[in-house]
Amino acid sequence: MSIEATDFSLQNVGSGPDPLTLSALAADHDFALLLFQRDHYCTNCRKQVQTVAGRYEEFAERATEVVSIVPEPPENVREWQDSYDLPYPLVADPETEAGDAYDQPVRFGFLGDWSDFLGRMPEAVLIDLSASPEIVWQYRSKSTFDRPSVDDLLAAIDDARDG
Repeated sequence: MSIEATDFSLQNVGSGPDPLTLSALAADHDFALLLFQRDHYCTNCRKQVQTVAGRYEEFAERATEVVSIVPEPPENVREWQDSYDLPYPLVADPETEAGDAYDQPVRFGFLGDWSDFLGRMPEAVLIDLSASPEIVWQYRSKSTFDRPSVDDLLAAIDDARDG
């Protein structure tokens, strides 16, 4: 897979530049791993950001910045940062601009579009930031429980680096 990545500018309530853009990450990282979350209330999303934070050094060793993107206003997203003290960017995407640009899966058609809680599914996207940023790996979830493990995410980075 090699698809040009779409840059974005979103409010970051976590570590790193605010607002956060892919172009800003490219200065210090080879890859960006975008973790698109369901919503502020999603228990599995909360577990994922904490699990990734617990193994963040392994991503840093691979020159990869993790970015968690939550389709909520900054106030809601800030609650996650206050609770979990994540070592990586945590951005608010209240208008789902980045989620839509990266085709984050949405179930139930119009109803899913109307309510992120009902329709929006998690997604993981790995972007090679060298030269012009491009998507090199993507995992589109079919349910809130369907997510790649941290080992799967690290393997995707290793494969992209070796490929």
